[in-house]
Amino acid sequence: MFGRLSRALRERREARALERHAIPDALWELMLLRYPFLARRSAEDIAELRRMCSLFLASKEFHGVGGFEVTDEIALAIAAQACLPVLKLGLPWYDGFVGIVVHEDEVVAPREVMDEDGIVHQYDEELVGEATQGGPLMIAWSAAAPTEFEDQYVFNVVIHEFAHVIDMRDGWADGVPPLESTEARERWIEVIDAEWQDFCERVDAGDETLIDPYGAEAIEEFFAVAVEAFFVAPEAMKKEQPALHRLLSNFFRQG
Repeated sequence: MFGRLSRALRERREARALERHAIPDALWELMLLRYPFLARRSAEDIAELRRMCSLFLASKEFHGVGGFEVTDEIALAIAAQACLPVLKLGLPWYDGFVGIVVHEDEVVAPREVMDEDGIVHQYDEELVGEATQGGPLMIAWSAAAPTEFEDQYVFNVVIHEFAHVIDMRDGWADGVPPLESTEARERWIEVIDAEWQDFCERVDAGDETLIDPYGAEAIEEFFAVAVEAFFVAPEAMKKEQPALHRLLSNFFRQG
């Protein structure tokens, strides 16, 4: 009895959210035109993506920084790209945060790191996006505005940062998202470690790669840039790195 009441209440809340945050047809079609990799999805996927976008927009809070205005077009563009990775997994994967901070351009953030000798080094890092445990998530719109993959490595800062959110759902970013069993985790590590080592060797050799060379920095960054390629240029990725494509396809239940 309690389960049925809870489900009915959840369905009513969802229906109200879908009504309040309904996406106008013209705005939706414009977004698909600007992001062809989304428009290439099946009609069923596009319909579900639109539904999830409304729920995402109802549950998140967007904040423009320094006078930057987060328009409906910008909010929808971020929502659609964010929802794509969890299209088959569900929005609860993003329950751990609410705020999305949008800057007009890249941000310079002070950093410090301690080396193995205990010496602290300070430096500035230019950021176009950042995901932190518990949020908020930061996006620089200048790096997220519409682009299309054309004979170069894939770059999609929105998918990248939300890949980090998925990775961190189990508490930390390590290139291994939450999986259903110890065996699945061990298999994941076996595949992604081998793929990363091969990728790093190719980057060091100066080879052109579909995946952003930034992935050679760390395994968690490799996971995030691989997710970018998986969703923006899936066929090219399947051809270049079939084992990695298969790993992500099984996890995201897409591809």
